[in-house]
Amino acid sequence: MTVLGRATRRRKGRPGPPGPYALLPTLLMGLGAFSNLWQGETPNPWVGGLGLLAFNSLYISVVFRGFDRRRRESVTSYVLLAAMGTITFGLSIGYGGNWLLFFPLFSLACGTILRGRRLGAGLVVLAACACAVAVWRGDHVSEPWTIGYGTFISGAVTAAILTLSETVTELRATRQELARGAVEQERLRFSRDLHDLLGHTLSVVVVKSEAARRLAPHDVDAAVAQVVDIESVGRQALTEIREAVTGYREGSLATELERAGPVLAAAGIGTAVHRSGPAPAPQADALLGWVAREAVTNAVRHSAATSCVFVLDSTPERVRLTVTDDGTGSGQPVVTTRGGTGLKGLAERLAAAGGSLESGPGPDGGFVVTAELPAGTWAPPGVRDCG
Repeated sequence: MTVLGRATRRRKGRPGPPGPYALLPTLLMGLGAFSNLWQGETPNPWVGGLGLLAFNSLYISVVFRGFDRRRRESVTSYVLLAAMGTITFGLSIGYGGNWLLFFPLFSLACGTILRGRRLGAGLVVLAACACAVAVWRGDHVSEPWTIGYGTFISGAVTAAILTLSETVTELRATRQELARGAVEQERLRFSRDLHDLLGHTLSVVVVKSEAARRLAPHDVDAAVAQVVDIESVGRQALTEIREAVTGYREGSLATELERAGPVLAAAGIGTAVHRSGPAPAPQADALLGWVAREAVTNAVRHSAATSCVFVLDSTPERVRLTVTDDGTGSGQPVVTTRGGTGLKGLAERLAAAGGSLESGPGPDGGFVVTAELPAGTWAPPGVRDCG
């Protein structure tokens, strides 16, 4: 089961954010007004009935629009809210008593539509108006300040809950996107590692096999030694692939340079390694190890070279690895895309680490790969010839 699949199953057991239906029971606050109509205690009952019907219809429409950001921020939502306000003031001023409870309901509707400063200013004004109407009518069902406080708190709490709900929803969506991105990054890492590992290993196996075939008719012992090397390379490749699958493979430049000598020598390519300056940081060292590995693979596969030189120049700020061969690509013109996917993938890795990778024909012929990265500290400088 994938990471996303497990996350989806966990989310199914969690309560979701509140929806518009959660706010519909608040309409029961209007039962007092409906009771007045039913018992004939309201003058002009047809006006009161139509007003109650219009208020409830507008309330439902506004609440549902409040849960859709695009519809909530449209002009229609503000028009509907204004119509609700007109009806609220008309019914409360005209009838008083239980009809004053439409102020908290209207405030709640405002909390679903308005945000920020508009909401704060609107609720203060609305609460003050509710108090004033209650005092003016004098037949309020509770103290005027209670109606004003209830009007303010209804809108404020509703807006706070909905804002928090939207934030949680966005955070969940962001977490899903991050999980999806992590999966994609892991797939990309594995595909790059597998390409570099198998490309290098298969190139070594081919070179060793060709050497064994050439030596077999004349020197059986030397041919057997090449076959033993092929077995060793295969076992080493299995270990490296397991490490790549689990993400624990962290190669080093020194290791890759040690392996480069015998591999290039088997292909008839002489090798020289020159190092100077302080040591790169472990992360940079690992990346340069991949560059050296890919350069060796390309030299064995494509260069038809007779020599390959590795030059590491390091300072406390930057480290540069330059790999130069004198090949011509088996007699074909050398192009900057030699190495294909491997060098492109390495260029992306180095760019992500704040470095760069350039490859192409050298000024004196051959092929040059230059990698540059931020550095750390290194061992004493030295020169090593591998053959």
